[in-house]
Amino acid sequence: MTQIASVSHRDLQKRRNKLRRQKQVKIVQTIWQTFAVSSMTAGLIWVVFQPIWVLKAPKQIVVSGNRLLDEKVIHSAMTLSYPQSLWRIQPSKISKSLTKQPGIARAVVSRRLFPPGIVVQIKERVPVAIAKKSLSSGDKESISGLIDANGNWIPVGKSTSLNPDFGLPSLSVVGYSEKYRSSWILLYETLHQTSIKVTAIEFQNPANLVLNTELGKVLLGSPSDILPEQIRTLAQMRQIKTQLNLDQINYIDLRNPKKPLVQMNHKKRKN
Repeated sequence: MTQIASVSHRDLQKRRNKLRRQKQVKIVQTIWQTFAVSSMTAGLIWVVFQPIWVLKAPKQIVVSGNRLLDEKVIHSAMTLSYPQSLWRIQPSKISKSLTKQPGIARAVVSRRLFPPGIVVQIKERVPVAIAKKSLSSGDKESISGLIDANGNWIPVGKSTSLNPDFGLPSLSVVGYSEKYRSSWILLYETLHQTSIKVTAIEFQNPANLVLNTELGKVLLGSPSDILPEQIRTLAQMRQIKTQLNLDQINYIDLRNPKKPLVQMNHKKRKN
């Protein structure tokens, strides 16, 4: 019994010593881990605050996706001051500032570490027509601008100067305003699917939408949901090019697409 008790006591002492050593190893490991993390953190902080991570000029900004807007306009809309620490710049704030520009639908902004700079990816609103928008009543002047397929107005001026290499649309829109947005979206989508060539759209008279087409002037009446039917009827009338002298056509009346009317200019026909 005495021998068994002695053996058990020695085993217990060994276990205690082993546990003590394990605890000591864990403490040392924890100290080294803490030291390593602290050193890395201090190193990163040191690197971050080095003079190299500074935005010094617009040439450090890389812009992509802009075909319409001049790069200088985009730089101006970012409202950045120079020099500025790269880490003080807020990409989300710059992105919101850019998307407030009429010609920009979406902007993704990120920091670039090597070499230090800012990367800006732009998605522009694609203009499909040159537009003239009337000012308030009493003012006969109009503002020249552009309009996209969704009716968004893109002003053209010093604040939104265009890229000189960008080709302007061939379609003109006169008298467009926000109240015609839904009609414009429906009309442009329908025209985009037809082979009829349209050079101008006139919204000046709310009671009579007018198209200038390859067949001549076309009257559509007040814009409504029958626009697709009116355009389909117009496309079916392309055959009149071989049947009539287009110079003798005064206008085509499609206010009732089921009963299209071709108004001839009798004076020209007599001549």
